[in-house]
Amino acid sequence: MTRRSVAQKRPVTPDSVYNSRLISMMIKRIMRSGKKTIASGIIYDALKTIQERTGADPLETFEKAVRNVTPLVEVKGRRVGGATYQVPMEVSSGRGTTLAMRWLINFARQRSGRSMALKLANELMDAANETGNAIRKREETHRMAEANKAFAHYRY
Repeated sequence: MTRRSVAQKRPVTPDSVYNSRLISMMIKRIMRSGKKTIASGIIYDALKTIQERTGADPLETFEKAVRNVTPLVEVKGRRVGGATYQVPMEVSSGRGTTLAMRWLINFARQRSGRSMALKLANELMDAANETGNAIRKREETHRMAEANKAFAHYRY
């Protein structure tokens, strides 16, 4: 067991356009090599595309997509007597949001198409409608936890 202190959580400042902490977190996760302007441009273009296509509030669609993709349980490897068991654990709200955003971005990057903004907009709209790869990943995670329910007594 480590004796190191737990890292302090840094407060997330809301973004300038939508005044949303969630969008600010998404910008930081999409950013590569410190290019924050490009990352924020991608997010805002994706939200503009959602606004044009659906006519609904893009912030609500974005929040709904993240909420739909957020997992409730996940499996973690736990070593007991030489064997590693996949133990189902509940996901904290912060980790759930982080996983949801990571999955949305990864599956948006894997989509075919030219611009990242378009791919992200499509992935967000799919997630808001309970379809798409990110939703499939969440369901797969839940299925894994359900299948390994027998090892729940190995929780830390």
